[in-house]
Amino acid sequence: MPDTLIYTLVRRAEWRAAEAAGEYRGSTDDARDGFLHFSTAAQVRESAAKHRRGEADLLLVAVEAAVLGPALRWEPAAGGRRPGLFPHLYGPLPLSAVRSVAALPLGADGAHLFPPGFP
Repeated sequence: MPDTLIYTLVRRAEWRAAEAAGEYRGSTDDARDGFLHFSTAAQVRESAAKHRRGEADLLLVAVEAAVLGPALRWEPAAGGRRPGLFPHLYGPLPLSAVRSVAALPLGADGAHLFPPGFP
């Protein structure tokens, strides 16, 4: 896949725990599904609206896809409900692969406000 950066949405408290541990092991949703959910820049807004709408204290974590190796797989969404392939990481996310972390505040309508200049 051509995307060099992929994105995951992480609750602030979970990210603080990851920083202390040196790796992110995912949310309860990730644990249930057996992999860490990521999106491309083109997919992440829809993912935020569908799965995290109205959720405060959310972070947008940008990750360098190329350094994740074969643990990163591009797969269809569960049940084929969303078009395209999504990046799924089968294993913990090493913090060394993270390129940026940005807060995603909520707008008045409950939708997340992405950083200025985000694709």
